[in-house]
Amino acid sequence: MKLSLLAALIGSAAAFTPAKVPVTTTSLNAEGELLEVKQKVPCFGATPFGGEPVFIGENYWDKLTLDYGSEATGTFLRAAELKHGRSAMLGVTGFAFHKLGMTLNNISPHEYLSVTQNVKFADLAAMSPVEAVKHIPVEGFAQIFAAITLVEIYELTHKDGKLAFDETVAPGLQPGGLTGDLGWNPLNVRVTDRRRLSELQNGRAAMFAISAWVAAETIPGSFPLPLPW
Repeated sequence: MKLSLLAALIGSAAAFTPAKVPVTTTSLNAEGELLEVKQKVPCFGATPFGGEPVFIGENYWDKLTLDYGSEATGTFLRAAELKHGRSAMLGVTGFAFHKLGMTLNNISPHEYLSVTQNVKFADLAAMSPVEAVKHIPVEGFAQIFAAITLVEIYELTHKDGKLAFDETVAPGLQPGGLTGDLGWNPLNVRVTDRRRLSELQNGRAAMFAISAWVAAETIPGSFPLPLPW
């Protein structure tokens, strides 16, 4: 969960800021309103005794691409944020399905998750989502990681949806090679800036949501946060 929050914060720093252009404007909504991306913004602030807000320091949103990396670094960070966001969205969906009773014991023709380990879907449905994950057999986790590995290998070795036979270095290992775009679009959906932005924002929201849900499930009283008023 910490990695999810870290990816949300770091990825946000490079998601929309080009590496060498300090100020960029782009139209991202139907009304044509321009979104100005600033090179630096106030870091944090406070409003003492109801007065005007006082900001301290500056936050360089593209620090990782300007000083510590390059444009390819920003591409990699954006891809990392996309992957964390997609994983979080799947996690939120699974967590919600479990809480709503839409579990595999109600929809699967099979009774067991693992016959050899005597793990039934009904037993997992009676647990909390976090406890259910803990009872997945090792073989189950091996299958999950094997599926993830296949996806990662595909992205490393393919370019524009095709296996890069003529490349001496795998496309995914080249600067800016990992973009999070697997080239899989069976419905031929037109990918626009608005849809890219929506995916990023939904992924960020999902990372916070799954972090909060897991914290609330495992640490009683952790959510909602106590407020002084």
